[in-house]
Amino acid sequence: MNSILLSTLIFLPLVGSLLILLLPDSFRNSYKWIAVVVSILNLLNVLAIYTAFDVTKSGYQFIQHTEWIRLKLGTLGYVSVDFLLGIDGMSMPMVLLSGIVMCIGAVASFTIRQRQKAYFALYCLLSASVMGAFISVDFFLFFLFFEFMLLPMYFLIAIWGGERREYAALKFFIYTLVGSVFILIVMIGLSMSVADPFFSDELGAIVHSFDFRVLANEANYLPDRLLHPDSTATILGMPAREFMFMLLFIGFGIKLPMVPFHTWLPDAHVEAPTAVSVVLAGVLLKIGGYGFLRIGYELMPDAAYQFTYWVAGAGVISIIYGALNALAQTDLKKMVAYSSVSHMGFVFLGFASVTSEGISGGIYQMFSHGLLSAMLFLIVGVIYDRTHSRQIADFQGIFGKMPLYTLMVAIAFFGSLGLPALSGFIGEFFTLMGAFQTHLFPSWVALLGALGIVLSAVYFLWTFQRMFLGEFKTKSEFVEKLTDLDNREMILLFSLALLVITFGIFPNLLFDITNETVSYLLTRF
Repeated sequence: MNSILLSTLIFLPLVGSLLILLLPDSFRNSYKWIAVVVSILNLLNVLAIYTAFDVTKSGYQFIQHTEWIRLKLGTLGYVSVDFLLGIDGMSMPMVLLSGIVMCIGAVASFTIRQRQKAYFALYCLLSASVMGAFISVDFFLFFLFFEFMLLPMYFLIAIWGGERREYAALKFFIYTLVGSVFILIVMIGLSMSVADPFFSDELGAIVHSFDFRVLANEANYLPDRLLHPDSTATILGMPAREFMFMLLFIGFGIKLPMVPFHTWLPDAHVEAPTAVSVVLAGVLLKIGGYGFLRIGYELMPDAAYQFTYWVAGAGVISIIYGALNALAQTDLKKMVAYSSVSHMGFVFLGFASVTSEGISGGIYQMFSHGLLSAMLFLIVGVIYDRTHSRQIADFQGIFGKMPLYTLMVAIAFFGSLGLPALSGFIGEFFTLMGAFQTHLFPSWVALLGALGIVLSAVYFLWTFQRMFLGEFKTKSEFVEKLTDLDNREMILLFSLALLVITFGIFPNLLFDITNETVSYLLTRF
């Protein structure tokens, strides 16, 4: 039953997208409700899977396996691609996050007035792609969903974005596509280096598989292949597996995004409509961290061990550089965008420690940042919808005019800077704990990462002080427009605030899910 629910996470949004496209224009008021109903049903499916998840198991659960492609390669045997779905402690938090954020984004999309049919059809298509990427157990299938989500996101930014929307959408597409090419090279190299033990004897020939379980098992690697763990083969002077890991590091680093491949993110966020920014920051960035852990660390732990300094260094640079840029911003949305660069740097720092605390903290940080970034971009959207301004200097002392809004901003800001009892504290605390405990890089690297928390407190508190505290001095043309949260905004922001507090007080809601999978992953190092 749960395996059927797993495939429903993909096919239900696809059906919703098709239904929206088939409905005539006389039903235009129904488009948004179809997207919302689909998102709610998907969230209910996710919650059913979450409650049925066996926390004592480390491997994939609710496996759904359907043969898809069997291609004969002449004397090389066969290549196998399967529609293979499953979920483990690494993917369950990301699926839960996706269900929450996609539902929030659907309701936030009610402000879209133009071309609603196309918008909500693309939104449902994006939801299917995101879910598919997180529950795929086949590398080819993962890559298919990873690539396919570029299409709806490109159009959602390019058509419904701001003045420079075409530039921002094209930059997003090109950056991510370049990263995808690197990942594609690794996928081909890995799949041609293994023999699937479940089919080789049956067909009397080698079957090259994309199954993550097969790729992760070194016993399945063919001894004469380039990417065998014991191979001495080199590519451009580097050991072959280390070269492939470097490609993954760059490919998924672009998506995360890490410095210096981050420049597409502020442009995309500034030009994207609020709901698209919510999904982009809340879910799509996490695919970079998830893919890097799933493929880079799980399939090539030997190479990951050699790249510890590089991964930790990229994390620390992203933390500091993103925070300094956020501190310099005058545009509220751009400040939030650069804060995402900084906070996602903790993910790489935690992974690089190769400790239970660090990797579990990195996964928790992705989940927590997904909730908090969604909340932050909704907060920006509230003020922009009323005044069409995002300039921090245009607002001062608005606490008296918008007390509920100020409360939500306080929770989001304090959660993002790592206040205890809020989810942001848990993720950053455990990534830093892992970084300080590891023997793979010196403690001063972790100390630099901790500096990022101080900087985040500076730019968040400074922004809060300038916009909400003190004497009310907002521009005269904005005075009448600054009304407090309406019912829809209250539902969205209060729901996220409740989740931020709940996961901050009860972190085992997530750690119980990840513990066994992370422990098994560490046995590979």
